[in-house]
Amino acid sequence: MDTEQPRQPIANEHLAAIRPDMLRFARLQLRDAAAAEDAVQEALLAALANARQFAGRSEAKTWVFGILRHKIVDIIRQQSRSTNVSSFSDGEESLDDTFESLFRENAHWNPASRPRDWGSPEAALRQQHFWDVFEVCLNHLPENTARVFMMREFLDFETPEVCQELGITVTNCNVILHRARNALRLCLERGWFAEGEKTC
Repeated sequence: MDTEQPRQPIANEHLAAIRPDMLRFARLQLRDAAAAEDAVQEALLAALANARQFAGRSEAKTWVFGILRHKIVDIIRQQSRSTNVSSFSDGEESLDDTFESLFRENAHWNPASRPRDWGSPEAALRQQHFWDVFEVCLNHLPENTARVFMMREFLDFETPEVCQELGITVTNCNVILHRARNALRLCLERGWFAEGEKTC
């Protein structure tokens, strides 16, 4: 009777192959190249130290990214303790000016501003260039706006936890998320989804 061969521990070459994706992910979350490099380095060292515990129950990339995610969450929590709450308004007024033209007085979309049919989101997400454009768009958000967005949407913080970590109210958090999503949508429509345009 055939027996299933045990999977080999994660190999160094696997880690080397996914390191560029790890760096990209960390930069998106932290918006700091040095902090991203540190987080990836710590995650890789942790993966190597615990390589024999990797039982192949998930993809190696998923397992290593789980380690990286925890490192990033720790860094964000450390940073949030020194965040100046008043700085959350810095740079956001310019977003308001942009958004005012999107809606009618009754808060419905202006016909020309209505979100477009983006086709298959899954197909777009599989394309590396989408993430190149997304990174550019994210970097155009005010720093703290981007921090709130990434904590909520990419690192799976619940809204109350985001508010607790950053010392903001739920109302403020929701406003920031709304602004971030609209700004990213506008940038992505121009830089990715608009026909014939591939850069922001």
